Amino acid sequence: MRSSLSRLIRSSCSVSPSRLSSSALLKNGKAFSSDATPRDSGRLDEPFKVEEAETVKVPPPPSPDKLLVLGGSGFVGSHVCKEALDRGFVVSSLNRSGKPSISEAWADKVIWNQGNLLEPASLMDSMDGVSAVVSCVGGFGSNSQMIKINGTANVNAIRAAAEKGIKRFVYVSAADFGLVNYLLQGYYEGKRAAEAELLSKFTYGGVILRPGFIHGTRRVGSMKIPLGLVGSPMQMVLQNAKPLTRLPLVGPMLTPPVSATSVAKVAVRAATDPVFPPGIVDVYGIMRYSEQKWTM
Repeated sequence: MRSSLSRLIRSSCSVSPSRLSSSALLKNGKAFSSDATPRDSGRLDEPFKVEEAETVKVPPPPSPDKLLVLGGSGFVGSHVCKEALDRGFVVSSLNRSGKPSISEAWADKVIWNQGNLLEPASLMDSMDGVSAVVSCVGGFGSNSQMIKINGTANVNAIRAAAEKGIKRFVYVSAADFGLVNYLLQGYYEGKRAAEAELLSKFTYGGVILRPGFIHGTRRVGSMKIPLGLVGSPMQMVLQNAKPLTRLPLVGPMLTPPVSATSVAKVAVRAATDPVFPPGIVDVYGIMRYSEQKWTM
């Protein structure tokens, strides 16, 4: 039995030449057979073809948004221009005579275009390359003048911006003041007409700010009027008395004042922040948004 087991072990360990000749050897990642023909055995492996990687074109960083501020030389508009410039945006504005005679550093950084809001054709060039528009246009006078300044001028701007494909439009309107609305009928009629046009043309990118009395340092000619001396204390008193605004007749006149700086902050944010909700923002919303920190 021992001799039989020994023969079995020798038989299993031996390899026949025929099996060896048919076995494949792996060399340099290639399988070669001992049965290969001379032509195959003498052939060299072709080197891998390494193709040059395609150059990836990285787009340049996006340029700062360009804001068009209508009424940029006015009380609220000048604050909007300064706020936008401070945040690094490119700012342009529209004026009948081009660059106004404002001897302040910020005015030299604004691109001033010549045009007239009552002449729609003159608006189109000023809206080239603009990402958003902020309109602070408004004024007083006779009823017909107020309808034209507050209504027609802004409606023209809204339509021109929509035609140019601009995505966002912010309109600084005005809060209702009850009895005052009847005394300034043309003013409010114009404002509400512009609001209606904005909501129809900019359903997803239109923002209406409705501040009450706006205080701050107002420039009239060479004089600077510190409206904040009156407006700031009134704001502190009335901002926490919202229930009083619901009183009949006199309630709306208790709407708290708000600073021009706060209005400017919210206007610039509404124009440049894509997640800022569209619609109407009242004075309480303006105060709330102005206190929030946000980054571009």
